[in-house]
Amino acid sequence: MKTIAASIALSAFAASGAEAQEGKRPRVAPAAVYEVAPGLGHFTDDVLFGEVWLRKDLSPRDRSLVTVATLVATGKSAQIGGHVGRALDNGVTPAEIGELITHLAFYTGWPNAISAVNETRAVFEKRSIATVTESDAGRLTLEPEAEAARAHTVNTTIAPTAPALADLTNRVVFGDLWQRPDLSARDRSLVTMAALIAIGQPEQLPFHANRAMDNGLTQKEAAELAAHLAFYAGWPRAMSAVPVLQKVFETRKTR
Repeated sequence: MKTIAASIALSAFAASGAEAQEGKRPRVAPAAVYEVAPGLGHFTDDVLFGEVWLRKDLSPRDRSLVTVATLVATGKSAQIGGHVGRALDNGVTPAEIGELITHLAFYTGWPNAISAVNETRAVFEKRSIATVTESDAGRLTLEPEAEAARAHTVNTTIAPTAPALADLTNRVVFGDLWQRPDLSARDRSLVTMAALIAIGQPEQLPFHANRAMDNGLTQKEAAELAAHLAFYAGWPRAMSAVPVLQKVFETRKTR
């Protein structure tokens, strides 16, 4: 299975000469998939890449961010290289990919992030991408009212039981990570939502979905995020996120 996954990652997005000459849509699924699971080959080529990736409700760049975030969050290392390459082709910068991995270390764990670094480094080396350096741009400014409400919740519900966790949440996660300029506030929200849905944490979604839309993500984009993630995190995870998103959308209408 690992061999097939690696084959997909390496051969993804490459058209055969015959297909190109005939004007057919190039296959994404490699021959191994058609030899083992032809139905999977069909759904990969005709639905996932022939339809979903072409939908306009999320840009190709956003779909790449969401996909890479999902693969990092779920530890699917064999698939990361292929999608990091596609992300670069879709306009995600090397620095943004590095910061996505950094961000998700806090939301899905250091082991997943370190594994993603190793796979990503191989892609950067193959493309002769220079060592990534941190941005010297000014820090991002968090919305004061929303940040005050968040800190109050942490201080009153988390700090009494787990003071160290509350301190790290306020001081490191929101006092440092979320203010780093290497990834925009909107994109941080987008990849956080993707990761939470992918790892089955819908109870954390209301806060981050609201933050995402405050940061510029549209309701249509949030809904399309769930559709895209159904293919990368599975239908149950995507379906579980829908009622949560529905409540967020309804709440925002009354603001």
